[in-house]
Amino acid sequence: MMLELVHVVSVSAVLLCMGLAGIVLNRRNIIAILMCLELVLLSVNLNLVGASYFWGEVEGQVLSFFILTVAAAELAIGLAIVTLFYRNKKTIEIDAAGMMRG
Repeated sequence: MMLELVHVVSVSAVLLCMGLAGIVLNRRNIIAILMCLELVLLSVNLNLVGASYFWGEVEGQVLSFFILTVAAAELAIGLAIVTLFYRNKKTIEIDAAGMMRG
C-alpha cells in the first residue's frame, strides 16, 4: 500500500481536531492548552510537508522549519510565563490569571 496525500491530510485533520478539542474542552490548565496548541501546529506542519513531498516542491518544507522555530519559541516563552505564574500564585489554573489584571 502506497502512502497518498489523502492519508497525510486525514492524519493531519485528526491531529487538528484533537488539538482544537483539547483547547476548547480544557479551559483550566495552562500546560494542557500549550500542549494542544503544539498539536495544532504539528498538524499544520504535517500538511505542509506532505503536500510539499507529493507536489515535488521544497517551499512547504522550508516553511515548516519556520513554523517549528516559532513553535519552539512559543513553548519556551509559555513555559517561562507558567513557571513565574506558579511561583507567584502556587497554581497553574487560568482562573487565577484574572487576578493579575492591572
